[in-house]
Amino acid sequence: MAEPIQITEDNVSPESNENERVQLLPHVDEYLKLGQQYDCSDIHLATNAAPTWRRYGVLQPIWENAEIVTPEAAETLARSFLAEKQLARFLDRGDIDFAYATNFGRFRASVVKQRLGWDITFRIINTDVRTMADLSLPTHIKPLTQYQNGLVLVTGPVGCGKSTTLASLIQEINMERQDHIITLEDPIEYVFQPASCHINQREVHTHTESFATALRGSLREDPDVIMVGEMRDLETISLAITAAETGHLVLGTLHTGSAARTLDRVLDVFPTDQREQIRIMVSESLRGIISQQLVPRKDGQGRVLSLEILMNTPAVANTIREGKTFMLPGIMQTGKNIGMVTMDDSLKDLYNSGLITQDECMARAEDKVLMRDHFKT
Repeated sequence: MAEPIQITEDNVSPESNENERVQLLPHVDEYLKLGQQYDCSDIHLATNAAPTWRRYGVLQPIWENAEIVTPEAAETLARSFLAEKQLARFLDRGDIDFAYATNFGRFRASVVKQRLGWDITFRIINTDVRTMADLSLPTHIKPLTQYQNGLVLVTGPVGCGKSTTLASLIQEINMERQDHIITLEDPIEYVFQPASCHINQREVHTHTESFATALRGSLREDPDVIMVGEMRDLETISLAITAAETGHLVLGTLHTGSAARTLDRVLDVFPTDQREQIRIMVSESLRGIISQQLVPRKDGQGRVLSLEILMNTPAVANTIREGKTFMLPGIMQTGKNIGMVTMDDSLKDLYNSGLITQDECMARAEDKVLMRDHFKT
């Protein structure tokens, strides 16, 4: 492979010199350093496409005039960082995802086989665990880290910062309590340094075969707090609810867009004959739900966090028991004094503050009719 050109502000920019063909870099680490330098969230090295990154939520080529990643180049790049066991597993299964650590950072790596060849995707992880204050999370959610038991859920679409928010909650517990924390992740993203807590971190497929297996085993390890990286199936969700009921504080994530849809997802995964019992269990064990989105800023300089917050109250618990989750937005409207907020109200606040555009606010609104009326006033 030809020697890469020198990485500079000029040739990284999409407006780089069109007469100068940007050659492929010889190792994935060089792309990852570049992604870190330019505040990107993801790097894509896909067969038959130019190297691409996601910057401030927008997917775009790193260079407009870059060489295309050939099947041979994609395979060479993948083999340059896959360990022997990882390569064998990838060749056997056709896909693999894991945490890739270097001396300059940690990354969530995914390598897959597809029709044209091999594709490589990296999620860039901020290795510094940020506190709730660093993320400007509202103080109303701090009580969620102070419960001795119960279920706390952080939800939202892929790439919305759920892992970062969850890590900040764990770090708050790590600094303020004297407990045993167990994290179950796929893969391990943030590495926690024990402060006043004892912390064990386990990675699915590396230290255990599945979330459910790890969660079942964790109950015998004298934990106080359990973090479940993703509650993706019936067994994991069932065990998490059981753990929350039996004296553990359980924090987990789901790929849902609102508090109401989160509860529907949790309840609907169970067989019909079990749902009444599960509704009662969830109504008693739920402590709160944080649903979030990262919205592009109006000035183009990054993204801003929009939060929906549900805190469990007698009214919320009764709604869950009766299966009337459609009533939750109304309850959250009347619960602003204890920190509850709907996604639409959060988006309105960002728009009124001049941080996001009307188009972004409208596109992400749950109730578009009410949001349209808001813009008319």
